[in-house]
This record gives sequence, structure tokens and C-alpha cells, in this order.
Amino acid sequence: MIGLADIEAAAGRIAGKILRTPALPSHAVSRATGARVTLKLENLQAIGSFKERGAANRLALLTEAERRAGVVAMSAGNHAQAVARHASLLGIRATIVMPVFTPSTKVMRTRGWGAEVVLHGENLLEASRHAHMLADRDGLVFVHPYDDPAVMAGQGTLALEFLQDAPDLDVLVIPVGGGGMISGCAAAAVALRPGIEVIGVEVAAYASVSQTLAGETVQTGGATIAEGIAVHTPGTHCLEVIRAHVSDVLVVPERVVEDAIALLAEGAKQVAEGAGAAGVAALLAHPARFAGRRVGIPVCGGNIDGRILANVLLRGLLRDGRLLRLTMAIPDRPGVLADIAGRIGGSGGNIIEVIHQRLFDAPSVQAAELELMIEARDPAHADAIVQSLAGTYVVRRA
Repeated sequence: MIGLADIEAAAGRIAGKILRTPALPSHAVSRATGARVTLKLENLQAIGSFKERGAANRLALLTEAERRAGVVAMSAGNHAQAVARHASLLGIRATIVMPVFTPSTKVMRTRGWGAEVVLHGENLLEASRHAHMLADRDGLVFVHPYDDPAVMAGQGTLALEFLQDAPDLDVLVIPVGGGGMISGCAAAAVALRPGIEVIGVEVAAYASVSQTLAGETVQTGGATIAEGIAVHTPGTHCLEVIRAHVSDVLVVPERVVEDAIALLAEGAKQVAEGAGAAGVAALLAHPARFAGRRVGIPVCGGNIDGRILANVLLRGLLRDGRLLRLTMAIPDRPGVLADIAGRIGGSGGNIIEVIHQRLFDAPSVQAAELELMIEARDPAHADAIVQSLAGTYVVRRA
């Protein structure tokens, strides 16, 4: 089992090769959750993810013969870029196997760090098998994304820095996929701060670690915005450390992960991917567990597609009432649209989208169907806008 000495040695190897990210108190997240929250901003790493730490340490330990042979890794995301970048820095040939349906932006970013990208397989399992085949055939070193003590020790340098910069934390809340980050961080934290609590977070569709710890049959699958922690089988080495040092693994719903992404973007001014926001999601989903406590959370990744981020923010505005979606059945006569626009404007609302349908959706040729998207200041303001319209028109709120 890895220990503090392994993590401190990893910190020395990767010093100057990765960013020592800031650990900053977040008043916005603290107000929203009732805890005293400090964020460690791993989304500021060169590839936008903590994965650099483990990759840098693993590659630094290669022998000269292994460096000449080159490395291979399997990943559809941050691990791919981490291995590609640090192999490039060391002058090592890197081959990254990615599933054929990996988004082109991730493929291009990985190639941009100098790696050869091989697209193979319908999913990560098939890509992994192909990567192992290449390793055996070509004599390459396979760099596992999490189940490798050197990778785990590299990830543990995150907690080493965190507790140096915020030594009074009561608890660390760490997202869990395969378990590399939480196992490294837990090993460091309990050695540096006996009594500190380390809690993991999984998304509901991929609660493989909590199911494993409970002795249940692991059942995972489905779409999730937290694809970075969507892992079916946690690492064997990782589970050993998790069983020894992690007090609990919480499960959060998909919607709360979206809320956490929005809170970080709007409140903390930090862009986070789904996995990167999972720690904040745990506080939103389980506020009583953390109320008043000093909580450290890594924003462990910021690689979210711009379109997905925009959709998450818009869905959040709809849910909390700052974006109104209304459907109205209105009489088809002159001046009605002007009257409706005047009522909304007079109430301080901002119309951002209008769909006026006469031919297909209207219940009568004497009527029309109107759909409106309206921006409001807050839920109370949204209610006031609806009331101003409901006195004259039939209004349905989506």
C-alpha cells in the first residue's frame, strides 16, 4: 500500500513539471452549502485536469530502456492528454488508444501534445484490450489511468499541497472513478493530519466503489455528465487504500452535478467538467453532513464542452426561475403581441425568444399559440411577470 513517503517522493519528481495549483476559499460555494469551503483549482493545470500528476510521476520512473520503447495508454479524456503531454516533455513516444466515437476535440487535443492517436473499439473496454495488445506486440509500457501505485502516488501530491496551503481542513471530499485520486489523497491526508475525514463522491449511474464496498453486485451504466468518473471497475490497488483510509463514499444524482457546475461557473467563477464538480455536488446533495465544517474540495477537471456548459447553465436558469418558458393561447387579432410585450417589459422582464404559431398548434382559426422565453431577476420576479399576464391571458408555465 502506498504511503506518505511515496507521495513525497512523487512530489519531488514532478516539481516544476506540473502547476502547484492555488487553494482558495469560496464564499459562493460556502453560502450555498452551509460549509466553509476551500477549492483546489486543478482545472488550471496545463491540460485542465489533475491527471497530469499521476502521469508525470509514472513516466518519471521509467527506465532508459522503457523510455526508448515508448508508452501506450487508453483513455477518452484527461488521462490521454496527461500521458501525451508528459511523454512529449520527456521525449518519449506515446501511443494513445481512444474509442472510435471519442469527440474530435479530445482527439485533436491529444494529438496536439504530440501523441499518436489510435481510434479503436466501440467503448473503453475494447480500446483497453487493443492498448494491451499493442503493449505486448510492440514492447510498450502500458500506463494505467488509476490502478498503478506510481499513478496513485502522483495524484496524492494534490492532497500534499492542499494540506500545506489549508492545514485546518476537517474533511476532504474527493470525486471517485477508478479510485486513483482518492487513494493517493487519502494516503497523504491521514498521514499528515490524523483524524481528518476523507469522503468520496460518485455519480448515481456509476456508483461502482460504493457498491463494491457494500458487497453488492456492481451495476453501472447510462449517460452522465460526469463521464470522467464513469468507471465500472475500480482499481484493485485503489480499493486497498480506500478500505483503509476513506470513511464514506457518497452518491449524488445527475441533476445535482449540473447544479454544482452552474454554482462553480456563476458563483466561484470556475469552469468545471462534471467529474470536476462532483465534490461540490456532494455538499449540495448532503448539506447536513458538512454544515459548519471546513471542507476541502478539488475542482479536479475543467474540460467541459462549451455547448454542454451552455446547456447546463440554461437548464439551471430554468430550474431556479430566472428563465421563464411560457406557452399562451391568445386571440388572433391586431395589438395582442404588443400588449403582451408591454406587460412583460412593464414588469421588468426581458424577452429573449418568441415563437408565434397560427397554422398548426392553435386550437381555433381565431386563436394563435405563443411561446415565450423570458429572462427574470429571480423566482419572485418571474412569478410577478406571470401574474401580469395571467390576468388577461391563459398562461402555461413549462
